[in-house]
Amino acid sequence: MLKVKTFFLFIPFVVILLSGCAGKAVVEEDLIAYPPEPEEPRYYFQEVIFNSEAVVPESEESAIQRILVGEKRSFDRLGKPGDIIVRKGVIYLSDTVGSRVMVMDRPNSRVFSIKKIDGATNIRKPFSLQVDDEGIIYLVDGGHRKVLVFSPEGDFLREIGSPEFFDRPTGMDITPDGKILYVSDTGGVTSMNHRIRVFDAVTGEHLRDIGKRGSEPGEFNLPKTIKLDGKGNLYVNDSGNFRIQVLNAETGQPVKAFGGIGMGFGQFARPKGLAIGPTGIIHVADALLGNVQLFNDEGQLLMFIGQRADLNAPGNYLLPSGLAVDEDGRIYMVDQFFAKVDVFRPAHIGKYEGYFGVYDPDRTLEEVVVEDKAEERFKEELQPESVETPVQ
Repeated sequence: MLKVKTFFLFIPFVVILLSGCAGKAVVEEDLIAYPPEPEEPRYYFQEVIFNSEAVVPESEESAIQRILVGEKRSFDRLGKPGDIIVRKGVIYLSDTVGSRVMVMDRPNSRVFSIKKIDGATNIRKPFSLQVDDEGIIYLVDGGHRKVLVFSPEGDFLREIGSPEFFDRPTGMDITPDGKILYVSDTGGVTSMNHRIRVFDAVTGEHLRDIGKRGSEPGEFNLPKTIKLDGKGNLYVNDSGNFRIQVLNAETGQPVKAFGGIGMGFGQFARPKGLAIGPTGIIHVADALLGNVQLFNDEGQLLMFIGQRADLNAPGNYLLPSGLAVDEDGRIYMVDQFFAKVDVFRPAHIGKYEGYFGVYDPDRTLEEVVVEDKAEERFKEELQPESVETPVQ
């Protein structure tokens, strides 16, 4: 197995970047902090998800009854999780081994799977996921080479595209109103179809394409995960060019790019997951480096979380893939090899604050309030008024 030197970085200039709210982060004992001491914590490891137990906790009465009859508790385990989306406490996972979408609805303490198309045909290769504001679920199926659309309860609604439209559909995002769908066609070594295809998400009509194969601005080599930032920009994991490209989502014109091939700080070796947090922080998971790197909107590296390691432990990864950031700024990191999801929370967010409050057994759903000022506080901490030149 390829051995890669692991490292943890907290660049000195980040101390300046994050000093706007010095003292606001609460230092908690017996927690894994990022960055580690003596630096001020910016994130804490919160939990790891292996199976349905994280979503559907067993009641004391049920546990006693099970033990009395000598039964073992069964769990719905993650097979080979790929992509992940989190909306208001609900976790959506594409599982390539199970050929399904696994929905972990924590607010309602239930887990269910989406496996069928039209009640007969099976999902084949579930890749990228997205959920719009109405809860409609969109899935890129690499086997069928289509985008499949399901209701919030998992009922099949329609399909977008066809094998004639895609060589290798991989990534996908949709405008929050559910009207415009962007799909990355990754192509391959012999294909020239390395592009972003744009569709009317309601009618399925193909509207336009963005980019072509190449290495110049606005061109792609194996484009994979894509994300809209809510400001009219489309972020593309241009994996074969080892960079993140930012384009105007409407015109396709290049805006900027950051990254580059390498094993150093702010570089990419095998970029995979891509997510944009509620305050505009860009998160990029790297399958070879075994971490998630955090960048500001100028493409400057702020910090990273995780490392490549053979031992399954919090923050350790061998094959990280999907990546999500929820409304509270929590980071959800998927590792396919260990079949897990690690969750990290911003240091200024309490363990049960925000959407995680519904999991606290001492609180009811009605008592959980998502603070309107949470996003502004996060902006203060991670978006400084002035930015110094990063250390090279």
